Amino acid sequence: MRKFSLVLVAAALFISGNLFANDSDNTDPERSLKTQIQQLLKVNKLVVEDSEELTANVLFTVNGEEEIVVISVETDDSDLESFVKSKLNYKKVELNEFVEGRMYKMPLRVKA
Repeated sequence: MRKFSLVLVAAALFISGNLFANDSDNTDPERSLKTQIQQLLKVNKLVVEDSEELTANVLFTVNGEEEIVVISVETDDSDLESFVKSKLNYKKVELNEFVEGRMYKMPLRVKA
């Protein structure tokens, strides 16, 4: 087993390719949210074996205080579930425009 210190790269590629596919407008709230989530997931202590791949589907919303509220993390790996919840739940984000209570579904894949 080895420490997987670049979970952000895998998450960023998967998120940007599947969840927030949009134009290059940097003022887009979803693009801003994606960037902030990438920063929150950047520092980690996840351990992934060379042939292993961890996946999760994260359902979350942003409340009136501009905090991410994780609704559910669907995964078979309890460490990944704990990691995502601890890194994202009730973390403050800065958004210019957003709809309070809008649900976001973020697929997440971590590869060694």
